[in-house]
Amino acid sequence: MPVRYIVDRVAKYVLLFSALLSILIVFLIGLFTLREGEPAFRQIGLEHLLGGTVWRPEQDSFGLLAMIIGSVLVTFGALALGLPLALGCAILLAEVAPDNVRAVIRPAVELLAGIPSVIYGLFGMVVLVPLIRGIDVPGNTGFGLLSASVVLAVMILPTITNIAEDAIRAVPREYKEGALALGVTHWQAIVGVILPAARSGIVAAVILGVGRALGETMAMIMVIGNSVVFPHPLTANPLTIFLSQARTLTGNIAVEINYATGLHESALFATGVVLFVLVMLVNSSARLLMRARTG
Repeated sequence: MPVRYIVDRVAKYVLLFSALLSILIVFLIGLFTLREGEPAFRQIGLEHLLGGTVWRPEQDSFGLLAMIIGSVLVTFGALALGLPLALGCAILLAEVAPDNVRAVIRPAVELLAGIPSVIYGLFGMVVLVPLIRGIDVPGNTGFGLLSASVVLAVMILPTITNIAEDAIRAVPREYKEGALALGVTHWQAIVGVILPAARSGIVAAVILGVGRALGETMAMIMVIGNSVVFPHPLTANPLTIFLSQARTLTGNIAVEINYATGLHESALFATGVVLFVLVMLVNSSARLLMRARTG
């Protein structure tokens, strides 16, 4: 057998092994987390763990609902702020900007991905929190969901931008040329032809952005207030809920895991299981949405 066929076959099996190993690692991490959290699910109960609003380990109260709501709200806020910016930046880089402008903007966006999360947290504490504290609302300390959402929006920007740009560039140029030949403007071609054709890649970018937002820890601890309270509007205006302090699931684990023992430690591992399931639900929902749109 020629050497090149042997190399090709070896490469195929190496790649297959790498893919299976990646799946195995994820499975083992999930299995370990589930095993460590099983005592909490058994002794506390799934209903009380997911539906309880009070987290006081010293009183054997382990309710995660407030932190689940906090994680969901801060992720929603980050997407609401960051997704339009990221998608606009991706369109600019892929379709609008000339080469000299692209050569400046793309490295700047990629640089955002390399900044440590603690730096984002420091920026949030020193700059964002005092600015938001200036909003005249009773009980507003500046620390809360809004500060965390702004910081997270900046953190997920490079992830969504880079993947969405690649998805837009992957659309065959014939689609754009055909649309322009029919008399539409460049912007109409982008909105009506290119973006729908790149939808699957853009959805993948959003999923990764959501995963990054749900999994962020250090920056959230520094700007969200980190109080185990159920997020609530500070006034009659429902939007003031984003001025409320909160705690995320990841922040809860990071803050308490160093001194937790017994059932408390198991409850923190159960928190990790809940976070794991949330990410899986996001991925599954996105896949179902894509199937429904293409079906």
